[in-house]
Amino acid sequence: MRKWRIRGTMLVVAMVVAMAIQPALAKKAIKWKAQSAWPSGLLGQKAFEDFCQKVKAMSNGRLIIKPYPVGAIVPYSELLEAVENNILQAMYGWPGYWAGKDPAFSIMSDLTAAWNNPHEAYAFHYYQGGLEMLNKLYEPFGVYTVGVVIVGMESFSSKVPLRTVADFKGIKIRSPEGMLGDLLRKMGASVVVLPSPEAYSALDKGVVDATDYSAPTANFRLGLHQVAKYFNFPGFHSMPQSDFTVNKKAWNKLPDDLKEIVRIAQREWCQDFIQRGFIEDLEAVEKMKAAGCVQVKWSDDELAKVRKLAEQVWDEWAQKSPRCKEAVELQKRWLRRLGNL
Repeated sequence: MRKWRIRGTMLVVAMVVAMAIQPALAKKAIKWKAQSAWPSGLLGQKAFEDFCQKVKAMSNGRLIIKPYPVGAIVPYSELLEAVENNILQAMYGWPGYWAGKDPAFSIMSDLTAAWNNPHEAYAFHYYQGGLEMLNKLYEPFGVYTVGVVIVGMESFSSKVPLRTVADFKGIKIRSPEGMLGDLLRKMGASVVVLPSPEAYSALDKGVVDATDYSAPTANFRLGLHQVAKYFNFPGFHSMPQSDFTVNKKAWNKLPDDLKEIVRIAQREWCQDFIQRGFIEDLEAVEKMKAAGCVQVKWSDDELAKVRKLAEQVWDEWAQKSPRCKEAVELQKRWLRRLGNL
């Protein structure tokens, strides 16, 4: 009888211990490291950090994504390799950085002069096959794109007014290589390829007459208005789409409910970024005008001229590979439905 009592007591103790351990195991946090391509203080990094906080709160602390700014763990140019090799479990980067691996990445990161507003690009990625196309491109690297972040319309900063296509003839302009550089050359500009942090000094020292950098809020924070009196906004040339991309093995290990939490939080992040960017750009425009800068807006006729030149660039890039052709045609199909072509 005593043995049975001992065994019964041990069984009860074991059950109590198991019941106590199970919730603790269930609540054990999954921890990811994620790095962006943006420095601390810019809206891009702040919105990214907010997203990570929301994932933590929505998952009740079960998934913790620690956000690092550009260069904190690896250079921005090595983000894809870092996620592929699980050094990072996620990245908030720009697909155009990987154009050397496949030029279709450039097409999917920003179809130059295509979109009139961020909502057209948002609808393309989430409802017209854009996200699926991105994942086709990323698949060989063992990563998975959860969603995109629409940066918004960018702006040229210039020392001279750029009101027409003809005004670009002979202008030295800082720009990254790629579709935008090709478009600017068709407009008659001389393209100077420089890293974005050198945009200010290039304008200040007269190396260039104008620069492509980012949206007005980022241009203002960089101080471009101090060395360039004019700015084109709304612009026509660029509306980049960044992405939140994760290591596929790490993603597949997540329970389904955590995957859904990340997807929902990422979609909210994209919408939040569009609205916050819209407000911050308006504030930046007001501040630049107050500082004596001149806002340049383009007429519909001149925008139509740019679009025709841009279409030539798209078609040229479509010839680079079958994937490039697929990426261009997918976006042109949506642009036709929108009445933009």
